[in-house]
Formats: sequence, C-alpha cells, structure tokens
Amino acid sequence: MTWPPPYPYDRLNELKVFGDNFDGGLVDLSIGRPCDPPPAEVIAAQSSSGLEAGYPPSVGSPRLRSAAQGWLSRRFGIDIDAAQIAACVGSKEFVASTPRLLHMRSPERDTVLFPEVAYPTYAMGATLAGLRAVPVTMDSTWCIDLSSVDPADAARALCVWVNTPGNPAGGMDDLEAAAAWGRQHGVPVISDECYIEFTWSGEPQSILRHGHEGVLALHSLSKRSNYAGGRIGVYAGDAELVRYLSECRKHSGQLIAGPMHEAGAVAFDDDEHVDIQRQRYLNRMNRLIEILNKAGIDASLPDGSFYLWVKAPSGDGWDLAHQLAENLGMLVSPGEFYGPSGSGHVRLAAVEPLELIDRVLDRV
Repeated sequence: MTWPPPYPYDRLNELKVFGDNFDGGLVDLSIGRPCDPPPAEVIAAQSSSGLEAGYPPSVGSPRLRSAAQGWLSRRFGIDIDAAQIAACVGSKEFVASTPRLLHMRSPERDTVLFPEVAYPTYAMGATLAGLRAVPVTMDSTWCIDLSSVDPADAARALCVWVNTPGNPAGGMDDLEAAAAWGRQHGVPVISDECYIEFTWSGEPQSILRHGHEGVLALHSLSKRSNYAGGRIGVYAGDAELVRYLSECRKHSGQLIAGPMHEAGAVAFDDDEHVDIQRQRYLNRMNRLIEILNKAGIDASLPDGSFYLWVKAPSGDGWDLAHQLAENLGMLVSPGEFYGPSGSGHVRLAAVEPLELIDRVLDRV
C-alpha cells in the first residue's frame, strides 16, 4: 500500500510547544490562513441566497461568472468572455485534480512541470494522478526559468504551472515569455494568480494579458476576500481547455455549494474591502521585517504576496524555524516544505493581527 508523504505543516507540531513558554502564547505565521473577516455583505449574501435546495451548476452560476468577468476587466484590464470562465472549489482542489484530467485528454503525456520552490500541491497533483512531477529551475529572483526545461520533459509535459506573485518567495514571472514557451511546445500554461491583488512591485500581472490560447489563469477568493471557508475559485482562459475541464468536473461532482455562488459574486463585485486588506498585509509585513532585522536577520519586502522569504543565517531553514519558535514564540515554515532548493530559507505568513505580531516585537 502506498501512502502520500506527511502533510508538511503537521511536521511543525514539535515546535508549537515552545509557545507555552511565552506570555500570550504562540504567534503562528506558518500557514497562509486568513484571520480577518470576509465582508459583511458577503456573509449576508451567503445567508439569504435561497440556493440551498437543488444542485448548483458545476461550471458556476451565470451571476458568479459574470462577476468574475467584471472583476478581471475592472482591476486588470482583461477582456474575456464569461463562457471562458468556470468555477472551482477553491484553487487548491483545482491544482490537485487538474493533472489527472489533462492526462485523460492527452494520455501520451505523463509529466507535470512546476517551479522548483513552490506551493507543494503542484507536485502533489502529479503524484496523486500517478504522473511524473518535474521541478523547473528558478533564477536568482525566484522566477521560473523555462529555458532550462529538458526538451524530453517538454515533449512529455501535460502542463506547466507558474505562480505570480509567487508562493513562497514573492517572485514575478515573465508571463508573456511563459505563454510563448507553452505555445511553442504545445504545453498548456496554468498561471496560479491567487495573490494578484497583493502585488507590491509594479502593476499586477496576469497571463491573460498575453492572449488566451493555450493558457489558463487560476483565481481564488480565499486570499483576496478572506473567504477561504467559502471554497470559491475560478479559472479562465483558453476556450477549449475551459470547456473540456468544466465538462469533466461536471461528471465528477466538483461544485461549489449553492449559497456560495451568490456570496462569491458579491465579493468579486466589491474592491473596497480588498484595498483595506492590502494595507493590512503591508503593515504586517513591514512590522515583521522590523522584528527580524532587530533580531539580526536580514529580511525585505517581496515583489508580491503576503509572505516573507528569509534566508537562514546558518543555511538551515529548520534551524532558524527552531530558533524563532524557542526564542520568540513565533512559528514559521521551513523552506524545505516548498522544495529541496528552499531548504536554506523560512517563510513567514503575515496573517496574524498587528497586536499579536507586536507580542513578538516585545520579545526580541
């Protein structure tokens, strides 16, 4: 019997006990779990939709898809038909399940490409489908280097994942170049853009700005609207790919709960709450940078996302994670969770309120 590897964050349990040694307890910055409330209007829509009975459409209600279309146009200048947008049960489910569906479409291919330091589910989606998970080299700015892909791997690739802004390091990939590489090699490029609203350097980037052919953009309300519990995501792009995936997902019963369609539409329709959340994350990240610098650890603001990617002075991310837990009561993620090439770093998620983060400042 084959079992999956241990869930990465379960491995942090041995460090959580150090929080008991501090007044105020553990400050957990290990997981990108929103702590702020979703907009009240979203919760009201969820509670009064009247969509509890019956089966909601797997592809997403017309209202949800139209709202997502309006958001993409309003915020990022993307012109795309609502028929090229479909719903998913949060972005993680889509990341984990899509390789299996693409393999059914192209059974002669068996490889999933993804950045060598990245969200673990890109690799796990390949593993769960019995496919090859092949990491792609990243450059010094933590951006994927598609020129390094072995031609033999490109010929076997079902898809390549890119992530901008990137988790964990906040890099900003050249999405125009990624789209061109995918079209040249006949490989769908799936751009995970769930942190797009939290871009700090330059304008937000989407692969959909470089044409729709052969590409998909994946979005989520988990981070944008603090609505991780609603499990609402959308994917958009190549018309044939969207149609194929939505038909497969319909057969397997992958669908968002009925009331969440209306709640998600309300969230996509509003930008004010996102601007407020952007400032919250920026304030928290700057405070964490202050804490780390005060503790003698170099840290700086990334180009995007709400994570700090910090080099361990000893070169060992687990060692730094242990020190921060034991000395400051602060739980962070060792970079090894995101791939062997990240083992010399740790990741801090700026997800706790400032008043909790300030407890750590007082402990330095």
